[in-house]
Amino acid sequence: MTYSMYLLFAVATLGRKDCAEAAPPEADLDDAIGPALQRFRELLLQFPGKPVSPQAAFDLEQQAKAALLELGRVGVEWGYNHVEPSQTESLPAHVEFEACPYTRVKHKTPQEVATTFGKIRLWRVGYRPTNKTGDPTIFPLLQQLGIVAGATPALAERAARYQAEAGATQRRTLQRLKEEHGVNWGVKKLRQVTSLVAAAMTENRHEVQVAKLLELLEQAWLSKGKHKPVLSVGRDGIAIGVPVRGGMIFEVASAGTVTVLDRRGERLGTVYLAHMPESKQGTMSEQLTLLVKEVLQRWERPLPRLCYVTDAGDNETTYYQTVLRTMRHPRTGEQLEWIRVVDYFHASERLWTMAEALFGKDPAGRAWARRMQKLLKKPNGIRRVLNSAAALRSRHELKGKKKQGFDTAYNYLRTRTKFMRYAAYKRVGIPCGSGVTEAACKTIYTQRLKLSGMRWKKAGAQTILNLRVLLLSGVWAAAYRRVLSKIENVKVPTYDIPSRETLKMAA
Repeated sequence: MTYSMYLLFAVATLGRKDCAEAAPPEADLDDAIGPALQRFRELLLQFPGKPVSPQAAFDLEQQAKAALLELGRVGVEWGYNHVEPSQTESLPAHVEFEACPYTRVKHKTPQEVATTFGKIRLWRVGYRPTNKTGDPTIFPLLQQLGIVAGATPALAERAARYQAEAGATQRRTLQRLKEEHGVNWGVKKLRQVTSLVAAAMTENRHEVQVAKLLELLEQAWLSKGKHKPVLSVGRDGIAIGVPVRGGMIFEVASAGTVTVLDRRGERLGTVYLAHMPESKQGTMSEQLTLLVKEVLQRWERPLPRLCYVTDAGDNETTYYQTVLRTMRHPRTGEQLEWIRVVDYFHASERLWTMAEALFGKDPAGRAWARRMQKLLKKPNGIRRVLNSAAALRSRHELKGKKKQGFDTAYNYLRTRTKFMRYAAYKRVGIPCGSGVTEAACKTIYTQRLKLSGMRWKKAGAQTILNLRVLLLSGVWAAAYRRVLSKIENVKVPTYDIPSRETLKMAA
C-alpha cells in the first residue's frame, strides 16, 4: 500500500472537521482565500467608477493578475497543507522508501516551497531512518506531491522550459520567474532544478520521440498524394567553443534529425537529437540508430521510403557506410534499402568554386554556375555538369590555388555522382537538401548556446541540449507526463495497513 492510499483512508476515517485542522495557519478554505478574493472583487468593483483611459485599463489588468496570483497562492497553500491530517498519530508509525524502513517523528515542521503562484509554507510530517543509518529525514508528502529542490512539479517544469527556449539566459529566466510567478531564485537554485528536470526528462526522451514518429508516419500513411511516405534521417556538425585552461578551443558538436514526409512530399514533423563534442560522435550514432530501429520495429504497415540526406562530411559518411548501408529490418531481418542523398546546396557550392577558378571575377563565371545549378536538377544532370566543367578546364590553364580549388571541387562531385540524382529523388518525393538538419544546428545550438558572451562547460551545455531537443521535437508535454508518472511512492509496510473495520468505515 502506498502512502497516498493510506492518506485517503486516514482522511476518510478522521472526518472533515479533523482534516480541516490539518495545517496552520488557515483552518477553513473560505477563511484562507477570503481576503484575497475580497481584494480581487473590490478591484473590479472600483474600476467602473474611475475615469476610463488606456493607462487605467493597463493598471487594472496588471493589478488583477497580481490579485489572481495571490488567490492562487493561498488556495494552493491551503490545499497542500490539508493533505496530511493534523493529528500525526493518525499516520503510519513506519513507512518504507527505497527498501529502507523509516519511523515517524512527533510533530509537523514547515518548509518554504515555490509554486507557480509564488512561495508557500508547507507543513509536513517527517520520517527518520528506523535503523539510524544517518540518511536524511524523508517527508512522504513532498514525495507524493513531486516536490524537488523546494519547487512544485509545475514550477520546476516552467523553469526548465524557460531555460530551453531560444534566446534564454539565466538572468532572463530568473527575471521571468520573479515577474510571472513571484519566485526570487538565485543561479544555484535555477541550475539545480533545471538539471534535475533535464535528467528525468532525458530518461523518457527515446520513448516519446518514437511515439511521435509513429504518429507522424500514421498521418503520412493516411495522407493523399502520389508518393510513398518518407522517413528521412540526417545529421550534421557545428563548431562550438569549449573553455579550457588559458582560453577556448572549438570542437564539433553534433545534431541529428528524423523527419517524416507525407505522400505529397511535405514535411509533417521532425524529432531532434543533439550532443556536445565527442570523439567520433559515438553517442549521436548510438542514439540515432536506436531511434530509427525502434520506429521500424513498431511500425506494422508497409515500410516508408528510407533516405539519408546530409553533406559529405567524414562523420556523416562513416555513419552511412558502417550503420545504415548494412542495417537490417529489426523485426523481419531483411536488408533495408537506404537512399543516400548528398545535399544539393553543398554540391552547388562546388559549382561556384569551379566557376571562380575558371573565370575569376568575370560575370561569365556566375552565369555558368547558375546554369549548372539548374542542370544539376535535370536527369543525368551531374554527368552533364562534370562534362561541362571538364571541357572548360581543358581550355583554361590553372595553376596554384586555382588549380587546387578546382580539382578539389571537381573530385567532390565526381566521387559522389550516385548520391546526386536529384531529378530521380524529386520524382519520388525524396528531399534533395539537408535544410532540416542544417536548420537544426541553428535552432538547437546557435539560438541558445552561442549568444553573446556565453561560455559553456560540456555538462551544463548538454543539460540545455537535452531540454531543447524535447521542446523542438514537440514531445515536451509527453515526456514530462511520463516523469510525473514514474515518481516512486513511499510505501506503508503491511503491518501498518488499516484493519478491515477501519477500511469499512473509510469506504
